[in-house]
Amino acid sequence: MAIMEGAEPFLLPGGNQGVLLIHGFTGSPAEVRLLGEYLHNKGFTVLAPRLCGHGTTVEEMSKTKWFHWYSAAEDGYHILKSLCENIAVVGLSMGGLLALKLGAEYSIDKLVSLSTPIYIVDKRVNMLPMYRMFREFVPKKRKVFMDIDPQYSVGYNATPLSSLSSLVELIQHVEMLLPSITAPLLIIQARSEHTVQPRSASYIYDRVGSKEKKLTWLEKSGHIVTLDVDREQVFREITEWIMPFESAEGKITN
Repeated sequence: MAIMEGAEPFLLPGGNQGVLLIHGFTGSPAEVRLLGEYLHNKGFTVLAPRLCGHGTTVEEMSKTKWFHWYSAAEDGYHILKSLCENIAVVGLSMGGLLALKLGAEYSIDKLVSLSTPIYIVDKRVNMLPMYRMFREFVPKKRKVFMDIDPQYSVGYNATPLSSLSSLVELIQHVEMLLPSITAPLLIIQARSEHTVQPRSASYIYDRVGSKEKKLTWLEKSGHIVTLDVDREQVFREITEWIMPFESAEGKITN
């Protein structure tokens, strides 16, 4: 299966501290490429895998489930662990769920969760079984970011409903894992977006087992915070978090 131009995985070799970047649902590594380049310039080794079924065709994605996506994230972790002494994992949207699951099951030094869903804005999610009786795919609007090259925003213009059902299962699964996560966790969430209900961030913050945790709210961005107008703030906060730091226990940035 041919990969969409720009949707390829990437590895940026750097220092002994590695960062695993996990892209979002129906997206591709392109949406975390700018962040990856920023971190690489700071001396990190950066790896962004392409999750199964992503960056090819929506028909191909419809054949995959959450455990396929997680398997790709696991592979990325093991590859990076063979190259680096310390590992940070940064996940965007559904990638944030996969990052949290990695944090529950592996030795992760730092975790970052960006726009991670517990509650989804679209109320049709509650009626998925009925919708799937009549159609396989639904159109998806992708935001156009006017100030960046389109190569950094590569993904599908439709959503496979079977995969969306699996995403809901993944949310429920990760929700149960939150108390078992102890790695230092940074959560970044936009206050106003149309994909994830912002209260998802507070839910994760309140229930995660991490003693060192921080929740930052963004005032201008939408869902894809790695590409939106607050991205420089996002990049700086991630860099500060994954570098050695004093305890940030219980810190919330308004």
